[in-house]
Amino acid sequence: MIGTAERTKRQKGWLAAYCAAALVVAFFLLPIVFLVSVSFKSPDEALSGHFLPSRPTLDNWRNTFQIIPLGQYLFNSLTVAVFSGLLTVALAFPATYAMVRLKIGGRFLPAFTLATYVAPPVVALIPLFLLLRRVGLLNTLTGLVVVNGLGNLPVAFWLLSGFIRRLPIEIDEAAWLDGAGHMTVVWRIIAPMMAPGLAATALICGILAFDEFLLASSFSNDPSTRTLPVAIALFQGERLVNFGQMAVASITGIIPVYLIALFAQRWLVGGLTVGGVK
Repeated sequence: MIGTAERTKRQKGWLAAYCAAALVVAFFLLPIVFLVSVSFKSPDEALSGHFLPSRPTLDNWRNTFQIIPLGQYLFNSLTVAVFSGLLTVALAFPATYAMVRLKIGGRFLPAFTLATYVAPPVVALIPLFLLLRRVGLLNTLTGLVVVNGLGNLPVAFWLLSGFIRRLPIEIDEAAWLDGAGHMTVVWRIIAPMMAPGLAATALICGILAFDEFLLASSFSNDPSTRTLPVAIALFQGERLVNFGQMAVASITGIIPVYLIALFAQRWLVGGLTVGGVK
């Protein structure tokens, strides 16, 4: 009787776990499924609110790529995401090491670095616009890379500081005793050990730059440098919002991010456990 009761209790526990997992999966997948469903609806049916299309159509998929150069906008977003993520890590990694390991700036500088991310981006919109226009980077992908790369520095500092603290300070001290300089320690000793953490930070900051809308819409009015989030907003007219074509553009932007997260899952998970010493 005890064995049967224990088995029944375990089965109920597994059933509850499966149900909870199913609810979580449904919570994240249902909006994506609905978005795909809208992409196959006519403009009138998209406003009906029904979950599935009664008469699926491919018009939205054909027309979206003909109306706007969606591929070019996607390429621009990926370019900004990749290079801004690399720029963020290249700047944040040595700066974070200096603040965490060498205590540069005491307690004020780390707190100030994180506090800068609290302010809404619109606060810096006009100064950044004037600065980019002055240096000739307005309406350029380079300008967006610089702005996003610098804007995500607090996020990178927050992530990298935790990774650096997990590494024993004895590693740095041993290198210093052997005559290694700070930059040698940073790039030749700490960086290889933190490779998963650096990759995870670059991916997260790159995705943030890929999804950024406010700065991209303000600093890239030229169609040749327009990013995908800005292009999606173009489907909203004065009187009518073409939800079907907007859904197609949104799915086009979601696919690369999901693929990157899928294939880079090893780096993202590994970044959470970086710093272990054998």
